[in-house]
Amino acid sequence: MLKPTINVTPLIDVLLVLLIIFMVVTPLKPSAFKTRVPAEDRELPKNIEINPKTLAVIVGKDSTLALNTETGLGTASDSDALTTRLKAVFAERIANDDVSHSFADDPNRPFRDRIERTVFIKAPKDLDYGSVARVVDAVKLSGAYPISLQIDRLD
Repeated sequence: MLKPTINVTPLIDVLLVLLIIFMVVTPLKPSAFKTRVPAEDRELPKNIEINPKTLAVIVGKDSTLALNTETGLGTASDSDALTTRLKAVFAERIANDDVSHSFADDPNRPFRDRIERTVFIKAPKDLDYGSVARVVDAVKLSGAYPISLQIDRLD
């Protein structure tokens, strides 16, 4: 009586196909995440003036959103009002030809205009990650570049 044997040829064929697929897909994954790390702490001058072009989105403890001192711009889960307001601010800056001094010549800049589009996001420590990510997405949707997270003096 003949002894049954396992034909491994189809198994090897499948493994070789999977190996080729993984070899092709591996270079397509992102290989870098660009960040700018702040410099070391140093003594700050006592009389610091706030730049009037600074845009800061503040997420409250109840997930409400504010742009600088302007409140009532929705919540972290419904940020359409914030996106509309930021688009209006950027459109006003384009109309006034308000050139950015820090990022105007950045080769990675996604916009042809040279206006100041920097936005800082400040959120409380106990706010969930998903809410902060939704706010970052809303700010990115409005056309901000770069987007920074404020890490000092968090509530």
